[in-house]
Amino acid sequence: MRGRKSQPVVSLSPEERNALEYRLRCTTTPLGPARRCRAILAVADGLSFVAAARQAGLTEKHLRKWVQRFLAQRLDGLKDRSGRGRKPVFSPRGSGARRQAGL
Repeated sequence: MRGRKSQPVVSLSPEERNALEYRLRCTTTPLGPARRCRAILAVADGLSFVAAARQAGLTEKHLRKWVQRFLAQRLDGLKDRSGRGRKPVFSPRGSGARRQAGL
């Protein structure tokens, strides 16, 4: 039989639950971390991965990745890793753009 045999179990301490709920309530939390918090809380409340992913706006594959990171590193695992995104082409001041254009 193909597929996964069991679903990882997420159990939260009261401090972790409070921290996740605080991040979710905070209006300055970016969308990505808020989705991760919502997903971890849903899985901890007993929802299936499919239902929790749908509720949080993630795919099941990404939810499994974030649950594995959370189980390995707890709250620190929900942060974005450094080095994500495209590297800047020009310097933040813009001096590189002027030099290359010959100005």
